[in-house]
Amino acid sequence: MSTVIYPSPVFGPIHSRRLGVSLGINLLPADGKFCTFDCIYCECGYNKDHRPHQKLPTREEVRETLENRLKDMQINGPAPDVLTFAGNGEPTAHPEFAGIIEDTLALRNQYFPAAKVSVLSNSTFIHKKEVFDALNKIDNNILKLDTVDLDYIHRVDRPTGHYDLNRLIERMKDFKGNLIIQTMFMKGTTDEGVDVDNTSDQYVLPWLEVVKQITPKQVMIYTIDRETPDLSLRKATHEELDRIVNLIRQAGIQASASY
Repeated sequence: MSTVIYPSPVFGPIHSRRLGVSLGINLLPADGKFCTFDCIYCECGYNKDHRPHQKLPTREEVRETLENRLKDMQINGPAPDVLTFAGNGEPTAHPEFAGIIEDTLALRNQYFPAAKVSVLSNSTFIHKKEVFDALNKIDNNILKLDTVDLDYIHRVDRPTGHYDLNRLIERMKDFKGNLIIQTMFMKGTTDEGVDVDNTSDQYVLPWLEVVKQITPKQVMIYTIDRETPDLSLRKATHEELDRIVNLIRQAGIQASASY
């Protein structure tokens, strides 16, 4: 099984299916994975197989490395469309996340003011005021909500600690539309043979009702793109994703699909 472990604290740029030319910012150690989810579809593999030994990058290391990379891109290109917090786990878990966002916004304004700042988060720290406030300052606050079925969440996303779905949904509503919901749709089974198809109305319709209550400015749905830890997973089809996108748009919410 191949997995992707990203350098820290800056990597790329890479071409993102959803965001364009993306300069990645990884706030987790460069030698492993640290996440509050242990998703069976994660391109970084299972948490247990990639436990890091290095420390988190400091706020100063992130700022200095990012500034040097932006200076280089200003001279040699390419110009980034977006500065994206992603990488080897959950970026909002970093204790200096809020300060790092402040630094990143200042550097973006100095070097590439047209670029967006995005955070890809699994939403598990949005109950923290400093994380909530920092996410409210960026351009693309992209929060994961794969389903509203708790059994499915524990089967597929596999939170590593306490997970309160209702509290999370209420906190998403507190953004008052200043968020993008990101949802993975897929088919197949776990390696143990348990079905994980969430493209049917059984999963889509209750999820859509909650999305309508949250009122995000956009919904991004996607499917598997790289090899996954569970090898029996399969991509959702174009037709299935298109059907879900149409349902979201019929609800008056902007939506896109990455195939």
